[in-house]
Amino acid sequence: MESLNFFNQLTPEKAIEELLRCCGSIKWARQMSARRPYPKAGDVYRTADQIWGSLKKNDWLEAFRAHPKIGGTKALKAKFNSTRAWSNEEQAGVNAATPETLTALAGHNRSYERRFGHIFIVCATGKTADEMLELIKARLANKPQMEIKIAAQEQAKITRIRLEKLLNS
Repeated sequence: MESLNFFNQLTPEKAIEELLRCCGSIKWARQMSARRPYPKAGDVYRTADQIWGSLKKNDWLEAFRAHPKIGGTKALKAKFNSTRAWSNEEQAGVNAATPETLTALAGHNRSYERRFGHIFIVCATGKTADEMLELIKARLANKPQMEIKIAAQEQAKITRIRLEKLLNS
């Protein structure tokens, strides 16, 4: 409860900054900040889902751009410094990957980005690199209008996990 009280008392600018660590859509972060104070953590999560579901494709794409690619290089991850610790934790399954799996992931990431126009978004928490490789292969067969919705659902899962971390820090 202390973390929720602390979050509720942040300035709007600081709240938006913290929320952008959870989801890279500025519209989402502004709306989340504007609806404070939240009585309970559950209200934060419900509001996050409600706002996310009301956003448009461009807002989703903005959020996707706030993520490093699955299995991305350390140089790329440096670009995402504000969420690096969370991304590293979420993508821990990549750490034990074989060089062959990492090469395959990189190749499929390029194919995915060419096909859909955005990076592959998956809630990587608890998944191995091989599991993520199978997911990207399967999702490459999706139609673009279906895939954007799947990616948005995955972003919502990531956002929930990160909100929990934010409120429990």
